[in-house]
Amino acid sequence: MSKAHSQPPQRVLLAGATGLVGQQALHQLLVDPDVTEVRALVRRPCTTEQLLGVQQAGSHKLRICVADFDHLAQHADWFAVDTVFCALGTTIKQAGSQAAFRQVDFDYPLQIAKLAKAQGAKRFLLVSALGAHPRSRVFYNRVKGELERAVRELGFDLVVAAQPSLLEGDRAQVRIGERIGLFFGFLMPERYKPVNVALVAAGLLASAKQARSGWHVLSNAALRRMG
Repeated sequence: MSKAHSQPPQRVLLAGATGLVGQQALHQLLVDPDVTEVRALVRRPCTTEQLLGVQQAGSHKLRICVADFDHLAQHADWFAVDTVFCALGTTIKQAGSQAAFRQVDFDYPLQIAKLAKAQGAKRFLLVSALGAHPRSRVFYNRVKGELERAVRELGFDLVVAAQPSLLEGDRAQVRIGERIGLFFGFLMPERYKPVNVALVAAGLLASAKQARSGWHVLSNAALRRMG
């Protein structure tokens, strides 16, 4: 049974700030009056201007944490936050192998979740995927589902997983399959229609503020209704 809570997500750790959803989450978090600090976990050194891309109100709340993702425990204090927003993700093509993909999409997020839980974090907001299931025959969906299950078992007060379909956003590179899917998205059933990355970020952040706890899934259709 879910229990109510009303504490807003004051200190937030954001993993995946350079990705499509992560960028949107970063901008939304910085202008949120309930958020006092955003710790952006990144792989490479960068300035605030480089990470944001534009001048933005609330940028004084941003703290850039340059991390070696293979040694995250060296900076355990970074994970002393109220809420974690995890938008880490890659593709098998980008990663180069299934093992490398699993490292980015399962190992790193789970390590982040464990470190944050140990430091007292109460909420974990996860960008997952449509079709995520730990017993899926599709490797991508199976890894996503295994991560959902593993994070649920850590005992956070609240875990919310967004399960979007094809993402609409400003991509540096658009693959042929994505281009076709976005173009013909209006023909797809509601469950599979593309969803804008801003809605995915907004849906997760709104969920963090609701007076509830436990495990919750934001379906692709629910995310689309955010708009």
